[in-house]
Amino acid sequence: MPYVLLAAAIAAEVAGTTAMKYSDGFTKLWPSLGTLLGYAIAFTLLAQTLKTMSVGTAYAIWAGVGTAAIAAIGMVFMGEAATAAKIAGIALVIAGVVLLNLGGAH
Repeated sequence: MPYVLLAAAIAAEVAGTTAMKYSDGFTKLWPSLGTLLGYAIAFTLLAQTLKTMSVGTAYAIWAGVGTAAIAAIGMVFMGEAATAAKIAGIALVIAGVVLLNLGGAH
């Protein structure tokens, strides 16, 4: 169950960050509200996850997967350049999260 909550927290954080891009510096109401709602949900779910999962594991997964997802969304849907360096960076972030979990971060 903690991994389900964590996945939902990641999805909410990714949605909030994506909405932030469209908020135009918080000058557009609906994307700005979407950002606030996304982050409120993300932190609430992350806090619930931390009741049963170690903070190191939960945060590594939350930050790493969220970062990789936002970078991929930027490249696929927002016209950001998909350079070899960016793709390698995403792979390294994911590898780091996996290594933390395999190395006993929980």
